[in-house]
Amino acid sequence: MRFVGLDNFISILTDPVFWTGVKNNIFMLLTGVFGQLPLGLLFAMLLNRSLRGLKIYRSMLFVPVVISTAIVSLTWGMVYRNEAGLLNSVLLMFGLDSWTRDWLGSPLFGMPSISLTYIWQNYGFYMVIFLAALQNIAEEVKEAAVMDGATGWKQFWYLTLPMLKETIWVTVVFAISNSFRVFDLVFVMTAGGPAHNTDVMTIYMYNSAFQNMSFGYGSAVSILILLFSLIVIYSANLITRRNS
Repeated sequence: MRFVGLDNFISILTDPVFWTGVKNNIFMLLTGVFGQLPLGLLFAMLLNRSLRGLKIYRSMLFVPVVISTAIVSLTWGMVYRNEAGLLNSVLLMFGLDSWTRDWLGSPLFGMPSISLTYIWQNYGFYMVIFLAALQNIAEEVKEAAVMDGATGWKQFWYLTLPMLKETIWVTVVFAISNSFRVFDLVFVMTAGGPAHNTDVMTIYMYNSAFQNMSFGYGSAVSILILLFSLIVIYSANLITRRNS
């Protein structure tokens, strides 16, 4: 062992594979913020009312969160499979032969396919958070809004959304943090392939530390992951404060 100073960081920042991982992590971040959060809020709004069998619906929508990531990855991997995959079979059934492809092996559709799985697995977590926040809005406030003529979309935009501002900020932080920590979903579905097209930073760190047995290099990657997460969260915090 020898001290190499900042050589590891220089090597990482000049490696195009690392920047591919950064790009894919940003894609996952956008997927989380603009995919999981709106979907979670939508289902929370739908469940925040008196419905027959409401507990059953809540349980069904929350199920993906409690399923093991390995099982989720394997199941969706079979859906996306090139041969005898569910998605391609459905497309063939409707005569859309030209639409079939190796979804996870495609440089263009690999990350969107993984992101769709990522949304499905985690939207229920944010749904529960939003549902709890919605149920804390006093009925008197809603009744006053209705008396002032705020119904439907107006009530959501001018009453519900502003009262959920703090909750939305918390969920954004969760989404950012989770997007930089995603590993097992990508590892089981593609292991970063083909040709690093679906690499994320955690996969890059794993390959460096445990496949190449370069633990110092892998540790440097983990520090950069932390720094990237802090920078993005701090930037989001500044934007939120400015809007406030």
